[in-house]
Amino acid sequence: MSERLVVVGGGAAGFFAAIAAAEANPQAQVYLLEKSAQFLGKVRISGGGRCNVTHACFDPRDLTDYYPRGGQELLGPFSRFACGDTMEWFEDRGVSLKVEEDGRVFPVTDDSQTIIDCLLSMAESAGVRFELHSGLKNLVPQPDGTWSLALESGRIIEADRVLLAPGSSKKIWDVLAELGHQIVPPIPSLFTFNVRDPRIEDLSGISLANVRVTVPVGGLETEGPMLITHWGLSGPAVLKMSAFGARWMANCDHRFTIYVNWTPQFSTDELLDELNALRKDVNHQRKRVRSNALFGIPLRLWQSLAAFARIPDAANWSDLSKPQLRKWAEVLTESAFNVVGKSTNKDEFVTSGGVALEEVSFTTMQSRLHPGLYFAGELLDIDALTGGFNFQAAWTTGWIAGHAMAGAPI
Repeated sequence: MSERLVVVGGGAAGFFAAIAAAEANPQAQVYLLEKSAQFLGKVRISGGGRCNVTHACFDPRDLTDYYPRGGQELLGPFSRFACGDTMEWFEDRGVSLKVEEDGRVFPVTDDSQTIIDCLLSMAESAGVRFELHSGLKNLVPQPDGTWSLALESGRIIEADRVLLAPGSSKKIWDVLAELGHQIVPPIPSLFTFNVRDPRIEDLSGISLANVRVTVPVGGLETEGPMLITHWGLSGPAVLKMSAFGARWMANCDHRFTIYVNWTPQFSTDELLDELNALRKDVNHQRKRVRSNALFGIPLRLWQSLAAFARIPDAANWSDLSKPQLRKWAEVLTESAFNVVGKSTNKDEFVTSGGVALEEVSFTTMQSRLHPGLYFAGELLDIDALTGGFNFQAAWTTGWIAGHAMAGAPI
């Protein structure tokens, strides 16, 4: 009698796992259960509907740097299946991909439906059996090593092995806790900072190519682009900090102070020397300070910061005293902002937390507590920065788990 393999969760990780299992063991009956009315919902909306498939980062060790949680554990899996393998997998199956300037990888069509159609087609060709409206209610190990799955509909399914890839699911986490698994409490990751401050009021939409953001008390520092929004501060520098500092920030109820260096190429003393040189430069000293933005800072933000530093409207560079220059340097390199909350980044739905990683074998993605039970994707305490990295974790863990549950570990 052929084995029955059940994958719970019809997202990226679940589909990749089901395809891998069905292709690795054609004699097995592979079932893919999804609680909602459609498969691959998150794939459909990701990247603004374009689907950021992965990232052009081809060194496994470099790749792990983009994972605030799970990077160390993923080093081995990434050595077996990582970004280049994902790109090859889709391209071998007729999906043309492109690498954008920032390293993100998208289908040439710029349409997530291209990825969805590919996954559906490959799953159908491999013989995967689909079931929608099939949410898991309970999971019970049997004395003979098999599993009994109770669905929300009341139906019972028996399985030789089970792979869970439902994403961030409190219901499934509760089921696993009943089975003895430790669940790291879920908290948001990848969020923007709510800041109410007159210096950035009415400056929504202004972006900067590079700033440095620090939270000394939390030991956090990031550098990169920043965007001023109507609710505060966003952009890659902020999102990266929110990811790496997610648990610390949650413990602070998302209320803390950040320091922004608008001129990250300078320390305060280095910038003071630069400003002094400008004050003495005959080609610059007669220019109005507020009217001539420098260091890549947009003019409206420059003027707002100058007002905060109490630089007079009509002051030329040569008019500034040493105390004024010192204050101006401090404002440009050490602007303090009080964060009073968070907002979810609209393009990402990422949660930190999930199944504790020490309870999972990353060689097979199998539970260390229950043989025959496998995990993939965001159900685990793994999360990443924006740029296709969360999908890559889904592809990698799904690929490895799918092969392992099919009896063909890679």
